Parts: sequence; C-alpha cells; structure tokens
Amino acid sequence: MVAVLLLTACSGKPKPSSQAAATSAATAAPATTAAPPATAEPAAGEPLAKVRLRLLRVATAEEPVSMAAPAGDKAIYLVEKVGRVRAVRNGRLDPTPVLDITGQVALGGEQGLLGLAFSLDRRFLYVYYTDVGGDVRIVEYAMRGGRADKGSRRELLSVEHSQFGNHNGGQLQMARDGTLWAGIGDGGSAGDPPGNGQNLGVLLGKIIRIDPRASGGRPYRIPANNPFVSRAGARPEIWAYGLRNPWRFSFDPANGDLWIGDVGQGTWEEVDHAPGAAGGRNYGWSQREGTHEFKGARPDGAVDPVLEYEHAGSACSITGGVVYRGSAIPGLRGAYLYGDYCAGWIKGLRLRGDRVTEQRDFGLNVQGIASFGADQAGEVYALSLGGEIFRLAAA
Repeated sequence: MVAVLLLTACSGKPKPSSQAAATSAATAAPATTAAPPATAEPAAGEPLAKVRLRLLRVATAEEPVSMAAPAGDKAIYLVEKVGRVRAVRNGRLDPTPVLDITGQVALGGEQGLLGLAFSLDRRFLYVYYTDVGGDVRIVEYAMRGGRADKGSRRELLSVEHSQFGNHNGGQLQMARDGTLWAGIGDGGSAGDPPGNGQNLGVLLGKIIRIDPRASGGRPYRIPANNPFVSRAGARPEIWAYGLRNPWRFSFDPANGDLWIGDVGQGTWEEVDHAPGAAGGRNYGWSQREGTHEFKGARPDGAVDPVLEYEHAGSACSITGGVVYRGSAIPGLRGAYLYGDYCAGWIKGLRLRGDRVTEQRDFGLNVQGIASFGADQAGEVYALSLGGEIFRLAAA
C-alpha cells in the first residue's frame, strides 16, 4: 500500500479518459514579486563535497506525508495520510491527535490528508485533503488548547478531482505576509488529457495564493498583486502554472525564493526555482516534460527547470525539499535538499543565478521518502511514508 502514493504519479501509462484533450494555452503574465519578504542572505556553507550527513530517527507515525513547525511553538506537527495531524513534543509523539478526520478522507493511491499549515498567530490550522468523493478540499480549523476544534470547521476551497485518483498535489505553505499557498496537481491520469496545466481557467496544475480571511460573504480574499487578477478568463488565485504534480514546494526563509519539485511523466523529474517567488511563471507542462517536448512546442515565455534528472535505476518520482538554513550543519547552509520517492536518496544542490554550481548525493537512504520539512531552528527532517521521521545531522 505504501508504494502506491507516488508511483502512479510518474507512470507513463495513461488511464482511460472520457475527457477530450483541449489545451487552453496562455502566455505568461509579467513576473510579480511574491509576498515572502527577502532578508539578508547568509553566506553559503562549504563545498557540498565536504559535507557528511547522517539520519537521526526522531519518531514514527502512520504514513507521514508532511510537516509544519510554526514559529513561536516548540512542537513539530505531522500529517498522517490516513487523516490525522499529530504533534511531536520534546522528542515524543503525542498520543492524542491534534486533528482526526479519518472518516472524511479518501485513501486510495495518492489520496488522503496531504498537507497542513498554521496561521502566523497559530490561531488557525489549515489542512489539504481529498474527500471521500476524490475532490480536493482546503479547510480551516480554530486551534484551542493545542487541538483543532472540529466544530469550527470552515471550508475555504474545493477543487473537483473525482475522475482520477492521482496528481492531487497537497502542499500548503503560509507566507510571511499571511497568505496561504497551495500546490494542486493537474487532475490525474497521465499526459494531462484535458490540458489543465496550460489552462488558466482552472486551478488544476497550479500553485495558488489566497488570503484565507473571509470577506464580503466569501471564504477567502484574492491578494491584489496576484499575477492574473486582471486577466479575463483566468482564475485570480493562480500564482504559477504549467505544473504536473507539484509534490512539495517551499520558500527559502533567507530570501523568499520559491522552490518546486514537480513530478514528471515517464522520463524526467524537475526542480523549478523562482527568485523572490516571482509570480505568473509557466513551467511548461504538458507541452514540456522538464526541458523536453511532450505534447508540442515550448510555450512562449515558459521557464525551464534549474535541474532535471532522468528515470534511471530505481529513480522515478521527485520529492521536493527545502533550503537548509539551520546552524547545526554549517557546511550545508544555502543548499537545497530534495529526494526521490522510489530510489530513496537525498541530494543537494546550490545555485548561482539560475545555474546549478554544485550537486551532491549524500549517500543517505529513506525508503518511500514523501516529504521534507524544517523545524523552528531551520533543521531539516525527512519523512518516510513507511512511518519513520528522521532529522538530518552532521556525521
């Protein structure tokens, strides 16, 4: 059961589809600077070839797929794919869930409870899950006494996703300005049959950005500087498009850069990077898989990944990661860490501009690596869908 989560995401064999392929291509909007404000970027660590890492087991949980560590809190919070949010406090997994919605969550394949985020004041918890009908839902709960108040449930957003069970996305991130970001897959099957990735009229195949506060009878607001707010026919929530299944994205806390791990089709996995989280970018799917033609010519204005890797050996599905900004491993500072779900390796890279200047396989292995996360001190964790949560440490 564990091996199903991401394997279907990179299968090159399409499932039957009753939808006609109808790609609605759009040219990119002018780049917009995102909300996470940049801070002075600290100097990078030593060459990655000199960095030695080991894995320290922190806890075990049931199919952990995501984590969050809100500022001002001492706990880290884990998402269990089966439908629970759990807290790790003082190195121990709290036996009482922060939230349990197991009866509301679909569990087939890549479905489940997939992401979480907290409001900046920690008063609200946001979760991203596929409901029993297969649709994507983003829901808010008020936090009271360290637990989510189920009676406070407020739905922000739902996205129809019932035809196929794969490519659900699932990442939630709260930015420093209080906007909530979500990564949504292209709707599933293989090859994006309806052309959702290039269609600005739908939220599938996108990263979106909203203000989760209700206003004027609506459950959320649209930030005025979102890149498509004035584009006729475009969903104003969209921040970036042309994505297949953005299985984990993150912000670099030092400069606000956006990093995306986008799961490929049958051949190429990719890492996308937006300096300052520049908005309006088209990452090419499904016209392109990585830098390679898939359905047709490269869309005008499309942005290529900063790194791609081919399916070789057991590699098959990227797990997007985080930039290390902790202090326990000085040599690792400034490196972006990512993994491959099937192969289990953890690698790092550094950029100068849009060029990768260093790459490193750290010789670690986390089978079924489903997510990365950073705690309040910037130390990085790797989550295995098999149950183990590891912290990266200097060897």
